[in-house]
Amino acid sequence: MSDHTPSSGTVAVIILTYNEEANIAKALSNVVGWAHEVFVLDSKSTDGTLAITKQYECHVAQHPFEDYGRQRNYALDTLPIRSEWVFFLDADESLSPALKIEIASLITTFPTENGFYVSFRFMWMGRWISRGYYPSWILRLCRHGKVRCENRAINEQLFVEGATGYLSNDLIHEDRRGIGDWIAKHNRYASREALELARTEQERRSSELDARLTGSQAERKRWIRRHVWNRLPPIVRPVAYFCYRYVLRLGFLDGIPGLTFHFLQALWYPMLIDIKYLELRALERQSPEIAITGVADTARHERAR
Repeated sequence: MSDHTPSSGTVAVIILTYNEEANIAKALSNVVGWAHEVFVLDSKSTDGTLAITKQYECHVAQHPFEDYGRQRNYALDTLPIRSEWVFFLDADESLSPALKIEIASLITTFPTENGFYVSFRFMWMGRWISRGYYPSWILRLCRHGKVRCENRAINEQLFVEGATGYLSNDLIHEDRRGIGDWIAKHNRYASREALELARTEQERRSSELDARLTGSQAERKRWIRRHVWNRLPPIVRPVAYFCYRYVLRLGFLDGIPGLTFHFLQALWYPMLIDIKYLELRALERQSPEIAITGVADTARHERAR
């Protein structure tokens, strides 16, 4: 954890970017003028992202992308953050007006908690996916100097020293890049997830956060992943997950947007991860040396994005 003298009752927003010209203007206009500091950490974008950031009052830095965990920690370690609090915002996200008011009020009351979870509202085809997935809690508001990101290539989690709490209002996700980009992005994510699955249980236990069924939502998800999901047969588990979200959690009530979202995000994407994982296992059975080379090549490709 870094040593610094923060300015009490202030918040810095950190946005990681790579080719986000379709989203970055919305994200910056949402927080510039509200946050005390706004930082953009870019991974060598080749589109118009950096040109757009110049239109806003924000601090822009660049750092080659390795993985999301390392990128978030690099931001925490090297950006000239003076605020007491940091909020990690993705380029395709925005804070609801009610959430802005809640945070601004909260950070002036000297809360004892060092981190706060916020509910995640996912917009798809212009509609809020309010069933099957909501609420999904993510840790985003953290006291600077008390937060780190775990060393995981994908689906990384922030964690803080000390107590955490929950905010009442929503963070809104709405990607403006279209379904083709979503599919391409999740194809890359699936490769990273497959590599994570290919690790040994010992490596996973040493590198991930604690998993507890009675803990926070993030800890419960890790417990389920480790003790339930990873023990189910590949290919079968995505079907079970889709049925859970679309039927048991009433995702079908969100109409066509709900059907397409849960099909892609709860069935197609996990299925793709399993297929890539099975491919790695087959490669390893053929030759460990080939498997190691294949995994290394895939990792280098994903880091290059």
